Amino acid sequence: MNHLRLSLPPLAELNLNSELDCAWLDRHGKVTRQDRQRLRKLPKLPLVCFLHPTDSLLASINLPPLTTGKTAAAVQCAAQALMLSDITTMHVAHGPRDASGQVQIAWLPRRDLQYFGQLLHEIGLNLKGLYPAAYSLPVMAGGVGQLLGDHLLLRQGSDSAQVQPLIDEAWLMEIALPAHWIGEGAPQAVQSTLADAQRWSGPLPSWGLHGGIQQPGAEGRGWGRAVGLSALALVVWVIGLNLYAAREAGAGQLIKAQMAQRVKQAFPELPVILNPLQQARQQIAARQQGAQDAPGQDFSRLVLQAGSSMPFMAGTVQRLAFVDGVLQLRLLPEARRSGNDKDWQAALAQAGISVSADEDGWVLRPAGEVAAVADNDDSSGAEDE
Repeated sequence: MNHLRLSLPPLAELNLNSELDCAWLDRHGKVTRQDRQRLRKLPKLPLVCFLHPTDSLLASINLPPLTTGKTAAAVQCAAQALMLSDITTMHVAHGPRDASGQVQIAWLPRRDLQYFGQLLHEIGLNLKGLYPAAYSLPVMAGGVGQLLGDHLLLRQGSDSAQVQPLIDEAWLMEIALPAHWIGEGAPQAVQSTLADAQRWSGPLPSWGLHGGIQQPGAEGRGWGRAVGLSALALVVWVIGLNLYAAREAGAGQLIKAQMAQRVKQAFPELPVILNPLQQARQQIAARQQGAQDAPGQDFSRLVLQAGSSMPFMAGTVQRLAFVDGVLQLRLLPEARRSGNDKDWQAALAQAGISVSADEDGWVLRPAGEVAAVADNDDSSGAEDE
């Protein structure tokens, strides 16, 4: 992937008009171009930035094998002993433990990191990595060195590097020099001098300081993503709930049809099945009590006429009650009576059945009983006079 590498000035001095040393690298990590550009003029490419040596606070500590959490705690303790400022104002990062037990650590003020992140956000640049200055150097056997201002940059491996202030030339001759050198001013003991372009070609380490940068808007985007995922989960849950309800409703209808069929097989004398469970109980109770044929015929007649003249009752009857030749149909709470249609009432009247509404549903009785009740009421009224 093509990307842009930058050599930063001290972060406290950085602004949108700062001129930076830049290098364009192709997807194979080869430098294709070098230039100096202002920060605000940089192209919208992924950025890999290397800190100024004065900001590259880098050290190496020796640690025993520890778990990830304990390693982080040990690094915090070691860094606190190395820095003069309050550790809560610093962002501390560390690399993995190498074969010799060494762990690279680096730290930087949080305010500088946040300021850098704000600048990048203002011009719409995407930061991919932030590393101490020495990690821009290539990795070669014997190590690689470079003089950058008043500092000596050394890189010994993928995760191992040093940034040291340059005291004088005599001191430079006394230290363990690397085998390779980049740029001018190479000491005589150095085996080879590399082209200046190779200062950008180093492989990136497995760790860096970019984790301490929270660009403006990142928190809002995180909440937006969380809200979006929650809404998606809610939609999936509602769809699943509806599918489950539809499946259960279908299963309930199937069970109800099977119950009606079994009741019909057990009691073939029933003309129509409106409430399988209730009708089965009534038939069993009637048989146990040795019910007479006449009441049974009245019941069958009323149920038959109700089933043929009131087809809208199917599936809405909660309970059947047959007492003294009167059939009461109690409806389910959610069912509604169709009292405006007079056709079915006329059909029942022609069959000699009277129907009336009550609070729970409908009451059916032979028409003769209605007339008898009315006559009794009239005679009682006459006696009272």
